[in-house]
Amino acid sequence: MDTVTVELGERSYPIMIGAGLLRDGALLNAQIPGRDLLLVSDTTVAPLYAAALTEALGSRRIVEVTLPEGEPQKNLANLSRILDVMVANRLGRDCTVMALGGGVIGDIGGFAAACYQRGVAYVQIPTTLLAQVDSAVGGKTAVNHPGGKNLIGAFHQPIAVIADTATLLTLPKRELQAGLAEVIKYGLIRDADFFAWLEAHIERLLACDAAALTHAIRRSCEIKAEIVGRDEREHGERALLNLGHTFGHAIESASSYTGWLHGEAVGAGLLMAAFMSRECGTLLDRDVERVRTILGRTGLPGDARGISVATAMQHMRIDKKVQAGRLRLVLLRGIGASYVTPDYPEAALRATAQEFFG
Repeated sequence: MDTVTVELGERSYPIMIGAGLLRDGALLNAQIPGRDLLLVSDTTVAPLYAAALTEALGSRRIVEVTLPEGEPQKNLANLSRILDVMVANRLGRDCTVMALGGGVIGDIGGFAAACYQRGVAYVQIPTTLLAQVDSAVGGKTAVNHPGGKNLIGAFHQPIAVIADTATLLTLPKRELQAGLAEVIKYGLIRDADFFAWLEAHIERLLACDAAALTHAIRRSCEIKAEIVGRDEREHGERALLNLGHTFGHAIESASSYTGWLHGEAVGAGLLMAAFMSRECGTLLDRDVERVRTILGRTGLPGDARGISVATAMQHMRIDKKVQAGRLRLVLLRGIGASYVTPDYPEAALRATAQEFFG
């Protein structure tokens, strides 16, 4: 087992990465406190792993909420459903919420924990690559609104992240590809050597090579943990983690959270961010092509045709990264060198939208 620590003083917590962790009773009982536990999962993941998890936890009281699968389910109605179950079962402030699933379950389960009795403990147990490398780490919890993605939420850190890499063996290929978009993002924002390693080993990752996946997950978590530890609530550096996300969130919200996986939208957004960086004069043509090539080898979409330019621009304008009426974007000065800016030519944004939408 590999362990990466998110350093937040007395609220620091471990990210544990390894195969078979969902069946390790000693580990689970050491990391998951509370007499009463709430297990939040979905209709795909629960049949695969809920029984093994509850058996490993022993004789504690476990209340289960199983939601339908998919991004459209990350809404206020399902948040209310979780809270209703917590109230009906008289869970106290010393309960712990366990979020077993992908990013949707992690986000809504964590937000329920943030809201219930002004905040209770929760543990992230991510079962998708995207959740293991990104959404389960860092304490961002939220639900979607018809007007935009993750507009209603809170910062609420987990007390542990338990990433069982064996769950990736049951992951559909499309979900694996989507998760790799977030892995590629980490190389682009902070680590040129890691990006080069991904270029050399992307086929091993797509083949679910255990050693390659463990390395990619660990390095991604290391980068995110370092950034979150310095800027927990996104006052500055943490915004770099949003590379590709402004474009990606526009794709998701414009398509009503259907048809696109989050990682697919982020993958297209990464290429848009690279293209726009070139339009701004900060990224070389050859680096844009490196981004295009690795995304293509991963099997991720390269554009968002079918969404009009006007619709895409409208959704970007209500992104959470708008400040003082100006959209801040994460752009690149090179592979592994990212920056956040509200200062870019409007023509560059328009040219990017026209290139990839429409």
